[in-house]
Amino acid sequence: MNLSVVIPVYNSERTIGPLVERLQTCLAGRMFEIVLVNDGSPDRSESICLQLEKRFTTVRFVSLRRNFGEFNAVLCGLNHTRGQWVVIIDDDFQNPPEAILTLVACAESGQYDVVYSRYAQKKHHWFRNLGSWLVNTVTTYSIGKPRDLYLSSFKLIQREVVDEIIRYRGPYPYIDGLIFRVTRNVTSVEVPHNPRAEGRSNYTFQKLIGLVLNVFIGYSLWPIRVFTVLGAMLFGLGLLCGLLFVLAWLTGTLTFSGWSLVLWAIGTGLGVQLLFLGVLGEYLGKLFMAYSGLPPYVEKKSERAKE
Repeated sequence: MNLSVVIPVYNSERTIGPLVERLQTCLAGRMFEIVLVNDGSPDRSESICLQLEKRFTTVRFVSLRRNFGEFNAVLCGLNHTRGQWVVIIDDDFQNPPEAILTLVACAESGQYDVVYSRYAQKKHHWFRNLGSWLVNTVTTYSIGKPRDLYLSSFKLIQREVVDEIIRYRGPYPYIDGLIFRVTRNVTSVEVPHNPRAEGRSNYTFQKLIGLVLNVFIGYSLWPIRVFTVLGAMLFGLGLLCGLLFVLAWLTGTLTFSGWSLVLWAIGTGLGVQLLFLGVLGEYLGKLFMAYSGLPPYVEKKSERAKE
């Protein structure tokens, strides 16, 4: 198998059929497979994917028991791939299927493990662009991503890297974070970007906050180290202020209200404690969920067994 195409499917009853048909045309002449993962869609996406699997021998279909999220669905799809290269593409036609060949052409040089797509002009909604900017800024510091690299969802991954990614068994997969745990040998190529063909993006404020927290807490020790340094600085500042208070009191150059000092100490100490407890709680929560045996996805059905 030369190429695998993973498509996470959610509310795509109008787009997934035309997308698979175009892939049959633009990838003709290659040994390829298409892995469709239905992420608990409430519409007719599951039945349409089943029809596509029966219609095309290149299509493999997995349906998840409920909606687990895009990254979990992608991880499921990666576990069902066999290709030398694996391409991840969304189901909304914002990335033209023909652009897969651009990623493959770059990968065939053999120089890179991962090829990301980049866009001269993104056609996302402004909120999605804002969220992408925030996530890319966070990942620059948390996982060591190059500043000029855009972490697009449309990308190509070499087989060896995929084999390492699918070893992850936790409930909070972040595909780009897992990629950068394996390799830094990545690049990007420019491809077209189209307006969304149908419906609207499922990218909500709640999902944005969840993703940022997942990247910050689940894939880096950077936040806790920042707060550790901040705590040390506040502790040092407190000692210095305490020394100055004692010297001012002994020399009689300055008088203080007892209540103001008490309130200052309580407020400062309580704020620091709450910050540290919040970060510690996030880490403990992630550890609890990771070791509780909660899987990243649950398969509802897999019509064609993995060969």
